Amino acid sequence: MLQKTGWSICLIASAFSVSSFVQAFSMPKSIERGKEAYTTYCQNCHQPDGKGTPGAFPPVAKSDFLKKPVKAMIDNILKGQSGATTVNGQPYNGVMPAQDYLTDEQISDILNYVRNSWGNKSAVPVTPAIVKKARP
Repeated sequence: MLQKTGWSICLIASAFSVSSFVQAFSMPKSIERGKEAYTTYCQNCHQPDGKGTPGAFPPVAKSDFLKKPVKAMIDNILKGQSGATTVNGQPYNGVMPAQDYLTDEQISDILNYVRNSWGNKSAVPVTPAIVKKARP
């Protein structure tokens, strides 16, 4: 009986110690990481101020595109975009290559940053788990 009790206590202690290392999602930290990832992977086309390049690369600042479902935005990052598109009533016809090499966390961080910068505001976070679920 003592041996069973000892194992039970050991299992409970192990489960507790593992769960204490799992950290809750933090939107402010995600946005902070997203700014860095945006600077590295996105700003060449969408610009440091998020206003894009007229006729070629659409803005992410105050962008109606960001009102689309999260899955559509994730798909756009993972699969890229080519051909004509309209954002904020203006036509764009640039090519955005697939960014499927980005991690789930990088994509969620970029989306959280963009969706909460330059006049955009979204209280609903995009988590890495959401991105992972959306991957093909």
